[in-house]
Amino acid sequence: MAEGLHASSGQTGQAISISGLFAVLSSMLITTAAGTVNRKSVLVAMTALMLISLILVAAAPNFAMLMIGRALLGVCIGGFWALATAVIMRLVPEADVPRALALMYGGQAIAAAFAAPIGSYLGGIFGWRAVFWALTPIVAVNLFWHLVALPSLPASQRQDFRSMFGLLKRPHFLRGLIAAMLTWGSAFTMFTYLRPFLEQVTGVGLSALSILLLILGCAGFIGTWAAGRFLTGNVAPLLKLPALLMGGCTAGLLLLGHWVVAASIFLALWGVMNTAMSVIWMTWMSQNVDDAPEAAGSLMVAAIQASILLGAVVGGLLLDGLTIVATFTGSVILAGLALALIGSGQRLLKPARA
Repeated sequence: MAEGLHASSGQTGQAISISGLFAVLSSMLITTAAGTVNRKSVLVAMTALMLISLILVAAAPNFAMLMIGRALLGVCIGGFWALATAVIMRLVPEADVPRALALMYGGQAIAAAFAAPIGSYLGGIFGWRAVFWALTPIVAVNLFWHLVALPSLPASQRQDFRSMFGLLKRPHFLRGLIAAMLTWGSAFTMFTYLRPFLEQVTGVGLSALSILLLILGCAGFIGTWAAGRFLTGNVAPLLKLPALLMGGCTAGLLLLGHWVVAASIFLALWGVMNTAMSVIWMTWMSQNVDDAPEAAGSLMVAAIQASILLGAVVGGLLLDGLTIVATFTGSVILAGLALALIGSGQRLLKPARA
């Protein structure tokens, strides 16, 4: 991509960062900007914007156009995830929300397992532009399906920033939001720099590295299936599981990561919880902020995206300033802070449920 756009590899890599930045901004602004517009129309607009983004990136004559296309993609990402849980709560009965969330995040698991390797493989054969062009008919079909399958979803009330600030005054929600940020920050401090750890500490080559990453991605299917099947009733005892298991796996990699078999086991367990984590926390949100799901969704997605970005930044500073071991140690510390804040989970439930 860098060669085709006459840009440096570092510049082209910023296409990822700008998507994350606009995802944070979009998730915060989408419910306010949408006002009382029918939520079906908003989701259709997000999908149409994704189609435009793909076309802009595929046809980009220069680096500036690439960044514009990626910024639009960030708007789609933030807008969609901010509304997703609130929409699911309106499409299915309350008891089926965890299963519906697991089904939705199953798509994320598919992307984590297959999208990057398939995209890289096809890009090597046909070129990166061909990969983006190949995605456009898929998104076009998705856009048509939105129009046909989604029922009308009138906005129940106008959302604004006061709704979000009002949620932050609720102690149980604020604790949960911070705990979620620490959990995601821990996960992505480790995950962003997993490759250098596997190369430097585990000592694997490219083939073994691809297999280990595939194991991690495929384990995500088990996580979404298990979350959808077993997540019922009181979610409080499960809130600490992501930080506990993923932080424990990271600590295990620090201790035994030089053995390939041990590394593969820890990565598989980490991958299972990586996808279950989203289902667990969004189920918590649906049960404990059910009177303002859109405002809560905006804050949750913005907080998660911000923690992912900050986790990557902190992990990079530790890696450059110290070693990859320091990066993974930082991840374990963040997981420990999340566990300390969550405790039994009861303080993260709204008063009636607690």
